[in-house]
Amino acid sequence: MGLIEQAAKRLEELQRAGAEVPQSPAARAPENPEPARPASSPPAALPAASMPHPAAPLHVAPPSQAQAAHPQAHAPVDLRSRPRAVRPRAHIDLDRLQAMGFVTPREPRSRIAEEFRVLKRPLIANATAGKPTSVARGNLIMVTSSIPSEGKTFCAVNLAISIAMEVDRQILLVDADVARPSVPGTLGIKPARGLMDVLTGDCRDVGDLIVRTDIDKLSFLPSGTMHEGASELLASEGMNRLVDELGQRYADRIVLFDSPPLLAATEPSVLATHMGQIVFVIHAEKTLQSNVERALAAIESCPVKLLILNAAKLPAQGTYGYGYGYGYGQGYGARE
Repeated sequence: MGLIEQAAKRLEELQRAGAEVPQSPAARAPENPEPARPASSPPAALPAASMPHPAAPLHVAPPSQAQAAHPQAHAPVDLRSRPRAVRPRAHIDLDRLQAMGFVTPREPRSRIAEEFRVLKRPLIANATAGKPTSVARGNLIMVTSSIPSEGKTFCAVNLAISIAMEVDRQILLVDADVARPSVPGTLGIKPARGLMDVLTGDCRDVGDLIVRTDIDKLSFLPSGTMHEGASELLASEGMNRLVDELGQRYADRIVLFDSPPLLAATEPSVLATHMGQIVFVIHAEKTLQSNVERALAAIESCPVKLLILNAAKLPAQGTYGYGYGYGYGQGYGARE
């Protein structure tokens, strides 16, 4: 006996016993019922495998409140399109920098600010695409010197901060002195992964390693993990691609590299081949003319070279940069 016949018989027994049984439209038998099919023969339109078991009705759980409120929350996530997490900006102690004689946004009319304002103008003009003065790769600038302790990092950091004070310019300061990085100590930023980690393949996206600072428009790429093959990595095809990426990712960005001294290492002469402009720092009354000539010969291929005379004594005007390096020690590895 089928399920329908059993239900009908039970209903008839209840009615005979005098019980009131409300009949819903779904429970009423049709006026012209179709012949009952055998239980083992399901309707042809529905495969037997899809018929629910009579003792285990199919139950679909309703969506949770969280799913109902956010129907997209459990959708598959495309990791390639996921935005990077917003990292906190690295803090730079402007009072400390100002006490050390650096340019700061707090003192835009200080003497040191005016000096570097004059120095940055031709560099920005050469870096601006479409202008008559623009040069190829003009937004890639390297700051170097012939020997250590001539003030190249001092000039690089000041130029970077001064350019960051421009209305329509972004500046990325790259610590390319991979053997003796000095920019983090100057800015008061902790050393971190950076340039060398990208070149060795430990990090695939350089954007993940760029440090945003609380000086608006100034970002910083550390030198990264020290590597014994630094010279070869800087001369590699990977470095070519990285420099191109840094220079082309943003149209308004100037990339400033603080490199080792030209006569102290082989890396800067290799790095110079990627640059559009080079700032060459000479320490007044200290740098030998022969060193200047040898160093300039190593960067002869660069189209634009700007020479800065650092620590020059100016009568009746005090000194520009004089005494810089006081307490920093001597030799390669001292903060310049």
